[in-house]
Amino acid sequence: MRTIKARVHAIEFLAEDILGIDLRPIDGAEWPVAIAGSHIDLHLPGNMIRSYSLVNAQGEKHRYVISVSRDANSRGGSKYLHEVLRVGNVLTISEPRNSFPLKESASHTIFIAGGIGITPLWSMAQRLSQIGAPWTIYYSAQAPERAAYVEQLSSLASEAGGTIHLNFDGGQRDRMLNLQRIVDSSPRDADLYCCGPIPMLRAFEAACEGRNPDTVHREYFAAPVSASAPAGEGSAEEFIVVLSKSNKTVKVGPTTTILDAVLNAGVEVSYSCMAGICRACETNVLGGLPDHQDLVLSDSERECGATMMICCSRAKTAELILDL
Repeated sequence: MRTIKARVHAIEFLAEDILGIDLRPIDGAEWPVAIAGSHIDLHLPGNMIRSYSLVNAQGEKHRYVISVSRDANSRGGSKYLHEVLRVGNVLTISEPRNSFPLKESASHTIFIAGGIGITPLWSMAQRLSQIGAPWTIYYSAQAPERAAYVEQLSSLASEAGGTIHLNFDGGQRDRMLNLQRIVDSSPRDADLYCCGPIPMLRAFEAACEGRNPDTVHREYFAAPVSASAPAGEGSAEEFIVVLSKSNKTVKVGPTTTILDAVLNAGVEVSYSCMAGICRACETNVLGGLPDHQDLVLSDSERECGATMMICCSRAKTAELILDL
């Protein structure tokens, strides 16, 4: 993944513990257009790489805008951006990529957002409004002061014919969105998108059982505890990975990831989340059967087996051949 330099043009307080960061080219050049739902990687001090959804409207080439929630359990990413980053600083970022694409042709689109999960859905709502397509959003946060983009969403909904439902639950289970009711009341041909905390995503997936899987979309900002641990068929066995481009062969042990083995062999690859949720390490499979442990591939992509996330997935066969 090609990287570019970006200067921090502005930092904006959006809501309690949420900052908006406006990044601009350092040389005044235009950047690649980001499709709604895209994200970029920020390369931060200490070899940290963190992925953030882009929130600016599709079509803008002069800036990338992200929103960052302060995470009390931060390993350094959000802490650095909230406490250290200043206007004028220069960052290394990746070009945009999209593992959560918007289907613009849907007859109707239903968005379900929890907390900072609003970020990719806000960019999608802007895009649908640009093309005159209908959308509805259910947006839940603990309190109004902890919800970003409420005013902008409300304004956009009134101007473009969208519908917004706000829910402030105070962290109380009995006041949280009833996702089963929302899904059941949605048109059968509508496309549904969900982004938020892991319990919300799990409830969304359960509520959508029986719907056409091609109309159900979700994005994880964090992986469930089990997602990053080797699991599944064949995961406890050692296997061989042949790196076709590098002309190398590596062994992957029961507690080692393919990514670790590849990096230890001196082969450079892109990676970020280390948990199968960002698609940065997606690699073409030339031979063998992958044991998919990620949270981004569709059922059809898993069945095809043409690519895999080497940060978490393993092998069902004794040997894999990768395009590395």
